[in-house]
Amino acid sequence: MRKAIINQKQCVSCGACVKVCPRDAIEIYKGMYAKVDLDKCVGCSLCKKACPASVIEMEDVK
Repeated sequence: MRKAIINQKQCVSCGACVKVCPRDAIEIYKGMYAKVDLDKCVGCSLCKKACPASVIEMEDVK
């Protein structure tokens, strides 16, 4: 299944991905970067589309 993977070093912690996630699978961690709970992520890619910094990719996760 494909899941959201965030390049945390390039994340600007704007929260756009958090706002659009229908499963509450993303949080801004310590105000520094977005973090995905892979158990909650359903791979809808709404976060990738919403990210203004283009730091989210959808990747196959086991």
